[in-house]
Amino acid sequence: MKGASRFQVLVVDDEQVQREMLEGFLTKEGYGVGTAGDGASALAQFRKTPYDLVLTDFRMPGMDGIQLLGELKRLNPEAMVVLLTAFGTVETAVRAMKEGAYDYLTKPIDLEELLLLVQRVEREVTLRRENRELREQLREKFKVDFIVSASRGMEEALSLVKRAAPSTATVLILGESGTGKELIARAIHYSSPRADRPLVKVNCAALPENLLESELFGHEKGAFTGAVARRIGRFEQADGGTIFLDEIGDLSPSLQSKLLRVLQEKEFERVGSSQTLR
Repeated sequence: MKGASRFQVLVVDDEQVQREMLEGFLTKEGYGVGTAGDGASALAQFRKTPYDLVLTDFRMPGMDGIQLLGELKRLNPEAMVVLLTAFGTVETAVRAMKEGAYDYLTKPIDLEELLLLVQRVEREVTLRRENRELREQLREKFKVDFIVSASRGMEEALSLVKRAAPSTATVLILGESGTGKELIARAIHYSSPRADRPLVKVNCAALPENLLESELFGHEKGAFTGAVARRIGRFEQADGGTIFLDEIGDLSPSLQSKLLRVLQEKEFERVGSSQTLR
């Protein structure tokens, strides 16, 4: 992918010929490339430069590729690392993946295969970066400070939003249809420490009563007719973030009681399961 100036690759190999070959190839393809001859040097460079991808040899004196992978993940859990090895066994691959490697390639390196892999990583990193930027834009757009109000009542409501946002408290938003309940819910979410986690919205009035419990809590395979696979419910999807239950007054009393338990005890079970999720 020519002109990929934003994408930086660090090549780590104790063999100079291998380093120079990969550096020359990737530079020719338009990537920014750094090199290191051992794990310690690689870590020092990674601390200074936010490399998008690290290509590291598996066997090196001192710190090997697996150890380097672990250190890189400690510095940045999202680090994309590909191991290069002349000893491509199933055990090597399994160990690398368990430690968090993105992939691995066997030596001698097929340059066409390498390029396809780097391009795949680049697409994922670009998408991840764009998602972060979009979340930041959403956070700014829906923060409390961007809501314009002209009434004392609304100012009091926004003051409550600012106090509620940093907490983990359950918030009840009251108001007629069209008065901005969802806007307030967004403001709470994007002004909170959970802003980079999911905001899951559920319109309780739009879902059939017989499907709502499964929609909220999920279900196990075979829990009922048509449950051909496990389904993750909205509460699990919102884990670490915020769930906004709109039109909650339309829920049946039995489902409201189950929901009350979730809100009070912070736990629930999927339909058809006895395992308690927290």
